[in-house]
Amino acid sequence: MIIFGTKGYLYQLAILTLVCGRCGNPSAHTLRKRVTKFTLFFVPLFPFSTKYQTQCTFCGAEQKVTKEQAAQLEGQAAAAGAGQPYGQPQQQPYQS
Repeated sequence: MIIFGTKGYLYQLAILTLVCGRCGNPSAHTLRKRVTKFTLFFVPLFPFSTKYQTQCTFCGAEQKVTKEQAAQLEGQAAAAGAGQPYGQPQQQPYQS
């Protein structure tokens, strides 16, 4: 008897400040990577599906992005967050 299946993994790659395409608010968006791996006897062997997406923390809207777009967004987050602890909110200018 052979036992096989799949297992999903979710990785949070970065937190970005973007303007949401659905609600129009400039808010934090999480960049996530979802990997599905083939398992044999409950041991994950190799990934067969990798998907990237962003999610607005204000309205919850999700948007799929390509691997290239995800790499570019992750690079922007690393450059913008240089010197700041991971996940800290960025200061926005006050408008009255």
